[in-house]
Amino acid sequence: MNSFGKLFRVHIFGESHGQLVGILMDGIPAGIPFSAEDLMKDLDRRRSGAAGTTPRKEDDIPLVKSGLFRGYTTGAPLLIQVENKNTRSRDYTELRKTPRPGHADFTAFKKFGGYEDYRGGGHFSGRLTTGLVAAGVLAKKMIAPARVNATILEVGGSTDIEAAVQQAIREEDSIGGIIECRIRELPAGIGEPFFDSVEAVLSHMVFSVPAIKGIEFGAGFAAAKMRGSEHNDNFISVEGKTETNHAGGINGGITNGNEIVFRVVVKPTSSTHKAQKTMNFVDKEMQELKVEGRHDTCIALRVPVVLEAAAAIAMADLMLQAREIDRINQPKDTIT
Repeated sequence: MNSFGKLFRVHIFGESHGQLVGILMDGIPAGIPFSAEDLMKDLDRRRSGAAGTTPRKEDDIPLVKSGLFRGYTTGAPLLIQVENKNTRSRDYTELRKTPRPGHADFTAFKKFGGYEDYRGGGHFSGRLTTGLVAAGVLAKKMIAPARVNATILEVGGSTDIEAAVQQAIREEDSIGGIIECRIRELPAGIGEPFFDSVEAVLSHMVFSVPAIKGIEFGAGFAAAKMRGSEHNDNFISVEGKTETNHAGGINGGITNGNEIVFRVVVKPTSSTHKAQKTMNFVDKEMQELKVEGRHDTCIALRVPVVLEAAAAIAMADLMLQAREIDRINQPKDTIT
């Protein structure tokens, strides 16, 4: 449901237009240096403001409520919350009877019987990735010296990111994109097959990010067109380094010591100013819908840091299971 992980466990909460969003984390090793200021760099990367992102701007000031003492994690559950201050809920009133095509408006109503907070997409909004990014900052500290980096490969089918975004803005439509993520300096032997293979756990976490519709590892779907002799990665060192990396750093669901490489598909934002047809569930007839409010033209622009967080969270849990992360980061020799 709203929790993920076995040893490093995260619980997400909040709604887009509710009082706040946030994350509760358990299983964090004690002794990791941490402060609210550590969160700001990645939260700023997730923030809107660039062309093609929503005009809604939030301060995103993180409040650390527990699990931190004298600048270090205590080993107890750590709670981070971020208040919502710039909401405009009136834009969503009409969507109760005319749900947006491609959005969770209809499915959320069916799932929760009309009791759900529908404002701004409620609990299904990309706004909740604020909490994931916050958890990702700590997860990145946990998995060090392993490093996670995600970059945009293309949006709207073009590698000219700026031109594609500007064209979509002119057309009052939305576009998707492809993001690549790489995890470097991971040890070999991480992963718990069958059902908790690295691909399975990463995919589970990645698909919790709104708008993700596909994932591939290494050569991905292109492997279907390759011969085995082409796809196989020849070993070139006793440490397991390979000449190529078509496997994406994973064999048998276990890390092989090479970098993990995977790509995800981000769908176009369902809220678009271009007129569409939908069903009016009150009048029981089709009608034209033109979505008002503030929405991203290309949500993919803000996904890289979220994808990094998702990957770091998944790997932190797997590395704790493999005992690659100590439960005390820096043991103290004396009582202070």
